[in-house]
Amino acid sequence: MNVITTLNDKRRERQVKYERSVLRDLSINTLKERVKQYFGSTRIASSILMNTGIEEACYDVALEAYLLGAKFSKFGFHGEGIEEVRLRCMREEKHLMDTLYNFLLYWGSGHEGAMSESLFYHCEQYVQVWWREGFEKGQRRHKLRLH
Repeated sequence: MNVITTLNDKRRERQVKYERSVLRDLSINTLKERVKQYFGSTRIASSILMNTGIEEACYDVALEAYLLGAKFSKFGFHGEGIEEVRLRCMREEKHLMDTLYNFLLYWGSGHEGAMSESLFYHCEQYVQVWWREGFEKGQRRHKLRLH
């Protein structure tokens, strides 16, 4: 007897397979270094990064931004510029920035008032760098026909 599968099941299975293959290129050391690079210098983040839960939240946002860039890299491979592609996923990218920023503000130690704008820019740059790296790795995978 045949098992009936839906198109959504197949699509989700293919997406998970692609995400696993893309994430193989990423190392945990790179994640740790990037968190220290972007948030280790700020007074707010350096005081709260001692908490491993917050550091893991930064990793989660980085992975999501990386996968988002890899997912949208197919448009870049087919001829669109990186800024045009970024406009396609601006809403998702903005959501990741806001999520990280609000998470850091919530778990902060109360010194956020004067530094909140600076912290937001750090979050914005952090997400954009991970998105760009995922985009470039995804394009490379498309060129090598590994998608």
